[in-house]
Amino acid sequence: MHVIALSEATAGMVDLVGGKAAGLGELIRLGKRVPEGFCVTTEAHRLGVIPQAEIVAAYELLGTGPVAVRSSATAEDLPDASFAGQQDSVLNVTGTTELIAAIRKCWDSLHTVRATAYRDARAIDHQTVRMAVVVQRMITPAVAGVLFTANPLTGRRDEMAVDAAPGVGTTVVDGATTVDHYVLDGVARDDAGCLTSAHLAELRTTGERLQDHFGRPQDVEWAIDGDGLLWLLQSRPITSLFPLPPETGKPLPRVYLEFGHVQGMLQPVTPMGMSTLRSQIAAMLASLGVRVEIVDIGGRLYGDLTELARSRSSRKRLVKLMAVDFGPRAQAVMEHVLADPRFAPTTGSTERGAAAGAASLRTAGRAVVGILRALARPDAARIRMFQAIERMRVRSAAPDDLRTAADRLRLLRSQDAEDSADDIMWPIVTGMLAAALPASLLKGVASPDEIHTVLGGMPHNVTIEMDLALWRLARGADEHRGLLLGTPPDDLAARYLRGTLPDIGMAAFLDAYGHRGVAEVDLGVPRWAEDPAPVFAAMANYLRVTDPQQGPDQRFERAAAAAETALAELAARARRRRPVRGRIAVFLLRRARSLAGLREAGKFAGLYPLRETRRQLLLIGADLTATGLLEQPDDIMFLTLDEAEAAVHRSTDHRATVASRRAEHRRELRRRSVPVALLSDGTDVEAILPAAPARDGTLAGVGASAGRVTGPARIVHNPATAHIEPGEVLVAATTDPGWTPLFLTASALVTETGAIMAHGPTVAREYGIPAVICVPDATRTISTGQLVTVDGGAGTVTVH
Repeated sequence: MHVIALSEATAGMVDLVGGKAAGLGELIRLGKRVPEGFCVTTEAHRLGVIPQAEIVAAYELLGTGPVAVRSSATAEDLPDASFAGQQDSVLNVTGTTELIAAIRKCWDSLHTVRATAYRDARAIDHQTVRMAVVVQRMITPAVAGVLFTANPLTGRRDEMAVDAAPGVGTTVVDGATTVDHYVLDGVARDDAGCLTSAHLAELRTTGERLQDHFGRPQDVEWAIDGDGLLWLLQSRPITSLFPLPPETGKPLPRVYLEFGHVQGMLQPVTPMGMSTLRSQIAAMLASLGVRVEIVDIGGRLYGDLTELARSRSSRKRLVKLMAVDFGPRAQAVMEHVLADPRFAPTTGSTERGAAAGAASLRTAGRAVVGILRALARPDAARIRMFQAIERMRVRSAAPDDLRTAADRLRLLRSQDAEDSADDIMWPIVTGMLAAALPASLLKGVASPDEIHTVLGGMPHNVTIEMDLALWRLARGADEHRGLLLGTPPDDLAARYLRGTLPDIGMAAFLDAYGHRGVAEVDLGVPRWAEDPAPVFAAMANYLRVTDPQQGPDQRFERAAAAAETALAELAARARRRRPVRGRIAVFLLRRARSLAGLREAGKFAGLYPLRETRRQLLLIGADLTATGLLEQPDDIMFLTLDEAEAAVHRSTDHRATVASRRAEHRRELRRRSVPVALLSDGTDVEAILPAAPARDGTLAGVGASAGRVTGPARIVHNPATAHIEPGEVLVAATTDPGWTPLFLTASALVTETGAIMAHGPTVAREYGIPAVICVPDATRTISTGQLVTVDGGAGTVTVH
């Protein structure tokens, strides 16, 4: 079948007619006014021969007048790939010769540089894509444009947006003219611009019907002819919207704060990882007396802060909590939310009565005891902490008598909480408080730069110790320099796992740190012991450091020495100018140098049981693969524990579920921006905040580590394959401990998210490299190779 009428195309025929034609066929069946036309199918494209006789016959049925010829690829106008503007359209085509040439042009556009790059970015196999072509009778519009059935700028689902201009719609979608912009929110409007209020009402009604029919927000191209008739030219899913929060049945609106960036995670979490993390984070917050429901939105961890925002007692602490633990971007959105009258305090208490109050008092009592013990005897607190971590490591190992998947599931269900959590938690909390409080006590006496310097080169940090161990490993492998620099990391990892790589000491390193990795709190992500490619990539970067003074061990020692010198100078000045507050601040800074480095230890400890849980789940996955219930062992990471149990005990086949979730996970992995906070109607709160004043060439963020460096930028999305030359500025959306080996060769750090006390800035301070966090769109505004100046004191990044 080489040519079919558009009216015959259906949603199930994408492989034959492509996304655009399938969408137009659905519009026709819905009773919408669509220009008549036909489709040259992908079968003709597969054969490579234009079916001229069939095309001429179909063209004659249209009256042989002017037509629009538009691409309709099989990977186009789909839920996760719009291909907007990536392939060609030809308008006002007249005559068979022009028509055949236009169809050939659409075919050829499948392989343009822009279309190929778009597919590469979305991991779409070029060999699987076919091109159909849509031919439609031309409409002569008086006005045309685009309707979005959800606001694409803010994400708000109860608003529609319209861009319109006189003439053909391509002037709107190509950005070739000034357009009239309308936001449709149900409020009646007077006639304005090129559209009347009646036009806008008709567009809104049409948008509602299309969204209901297709089941998701739509991007609709339309035209209104000289007789005032509305024609639909295309309807496809809006691919850029962040998913909506789940329905809760609770009073609306609700506000959700993204928690993952605190752990340096913006990528989606696997379903198995999500089920584990939700309960762990909720339990951790409950131990601190904070009750927050953790929800999955787009595979990311969001906390429902609605009740805290509406509580008279809790809302007072929220903004300060944001500043310390979540960063200035979260602080700004929370200030906006608390000023919204819809989140005003409710009458009566939203707390859970006397039981909650008693629990909070118990938590407060434990906190006071734990913090005072750590402040009084920091060395003893640190010893108790590492003893508790060692117990956790030993206890996490599974018994040797597990034989079946059912045995393994019972073990995972029976795991109990560590009985010495206080020994781990309170020294960390004490160190964070000791590092955070002096800035306010020393306001007017010490600058933020000086405080950052004092908090540099911090001892007792397990992540720093890991990075320095990897540096020593690289130094000791210098005789294999050619092999390590000249072989791709994936190949080195494969050789190591096969046992064919020279012994460079990797086994000992992975024995100590192989339970770590990027996005390591997600159970579904391989550990370095399973895939050491990122470790080999980091080693290659270390081997490129030729100046001994730029070695991370030297840089760390210089940062530690500078910290002690700065602390001594600050102590003398503070005692002289602020006798009481100054002494308290200096005491806290000394305690910070004893305890703040422990910030990473709690997570490090928690990775031991996660490693064993993952190992047991993969063994269960192997059993389910052997029985045909999964395609491969790690498919189990796309199930929940309950679903895995159903497969083990009731032979439930989850292969279709896994395939669907894997596809969704791949789509979300491509998302480069994740909202800091969402409202229940889909509003990205940060998108509606007033824009900060722009300064030419200067990007504003938050200084998180002192210093000023100029160097070429290196944009990194995946640390596993990153090549960073010494002196380059690392620019990333976010970082977690799995990224920190890259810090050893980078001259500075720039991130789009983060908090001053988060992993990345903490490690940057301890290496003595400048860091600026919370720079909006840094990975898109800055390009690799551009010369930038990072000023950690001013919190700016200047692009030269």
